[in-house]
Amino acid sequence: MPRIVVMGGGTGLSVMLRGLKQKPLDITAIVTVADDGGSSGILRNELQMPPPGDIRNVLTALADTEPLMSEMLSYRFSAGSGLAGHSLGNLILAAITDISGDFVTAVRELSRVFAVRGRVLPAADQAVILHAEMEDGSIVTGESKIPEAKGKIKRLFLEPEHVEPLPEAVQAIRDADAILIGPGSLYTSILPNLLVPKLAEAVLNNTEAIKIFVCNVMTQPGETDGYTVSDHLQAVYDHVGHHLIDYVIVNDGEIPLQVQDFYAEKGAQPVQLDYEVLTSRGYKVIADTLVLFRRYLRHDADKLSEHICSLVQNWMARKR
Repeated sequence: MPRIVVMGGGTGLSVMLRGLKQKPLDITAIVTVADDGGSSGILRNELQMPPPGDIRNVLTALADTEPLMSEMLSYRFSAGSGLAGHSLGNLILAAITDISGDFVTAVRELSRVFAVRGRVLPAADQAVILHAEMEDGSIVTGESKIPEAKGKIKRLFLEPEHVEPLPEAVQAIRDADAILIGPGSLYTSILPNLLVPKLAEAVLNNTEAIKIFVCNVMTQPGETDGYTVSDHLQAVYDHVGHHLIDYVIVNDGEIPLQVQDFYAEKGAQPVQLDYEVLTSRGYKVIADTLVLFRRYLRHDADKLSEHICSLVQNWMARKR
């Protein structure tokens, strides 16, 4: 069974994982620990634990349980002094962390209880602070504050700078047949994982694995305003200093004008596929209609998973 490592965070990653867990793949999800907003930020500050929100989303996506149990993990209290805004899954992770004394153990135990297909690992066993240096030279501190600054991001850096990754995460990358980066917020979900020095090094040194980037469908206000697909990959290159990616999976399906108008009100627009630039830089492009229209645009998890499985299987067949 192909061993696939997925790196990212946020809603896009969870949507994709719901499709991938139906495939014959051994999945390890490595999730950022830079979140400092909402329920995660409160628990992080008050209990001195890594932020649980992105981890909880991934656990829910990979859980092999009744829908009600998944809904329970995602349930967010809307009232109650001190409770309002917290998700039940975050509180459960906080409780198990307190009982066991260790966040990684808490994630492992919750994975067992909810019959998670695959492994979910935090990038590190401590919370990190994400900083962004903007084009004007100013420094913005905090994952949740960076998009709010509405400026152009020059570079990101972590505090502590030399944070140690989880050894299991490094080993999973070394053993992987495929490494999947994205989808998710480029600067606040994807790049924080690659800024952990030994994680990026492990990705680079695994020359046997196929490396795939799944690009977001829409730009994100305050992060990737006006970005093309190649701009996303240039940001990865600029932060890692190496050419990491072999294949890029992108949406080239039409997005209805009324949907574009809805997103335009929030300051987002479709990410433009600049095919010639990508191919001139050595990337192999897989383009297809990969979006579903509900209340929000989402990746079509089934089609996306089919493309990923096909790429991985073909790659492994060529290696034999």
